[in-house]
Amino acid sequence: RIVADTRWQAGQRPMYDRIVDVPRLTASLPKHGPMPSVVRRISDLLTERFDEPCRRIGLAWYRDGSDSVAPHGDQVARNMHTTVMATVSCGARRRFLLSPVDGGPSVSFDLGQGDLLVMGGTIQRTWRHGIPKTTKPVGPRLCIMFRPPWLA
Repeated sequence: RIVADTRWQAGQRPMYDRIVDVPRLTASLPKHGPMPSVVRRISDLLTERFDEPCRRIGLAWYRDGSDSVAPHGDQVARNMHTTVMATVSCGARRRFLLSPVDGGPSVSFDLGQGDLLVMGGTIQRTWRHGIPKTTKPVGPRLCIMFRPPWLA
């Protein structure tokens, strides 16, 4: 229902010396679509559990294996001492990769079908996370991101 009711945004961003298309669609709730009660309930539960108002809801729609997000730390969060950010992954399983900033072995998870991943503490500063492209056939995946409002 979220996918059908959302006004998706196809973005562009500077990368090195050129402007490139963002390889996924993005949106935020309620700005780009109605807030489903289940999303509001998850936000309430995360807020209660982590004592942080996880009320900023972002969405990413990975249409197939060619959609991705490069390894990164959330822009504002990587400049903060500690943060909390949670994602719920719906749809096809995709590889979620965590890599330490200072080098060392990476950790990966196959997320989808309602999996919840919470990244807290110093992880936005000390690790990078991303969803790599894949050449194997994969269905669509919706990522629902819950952040505190100060991570604008």
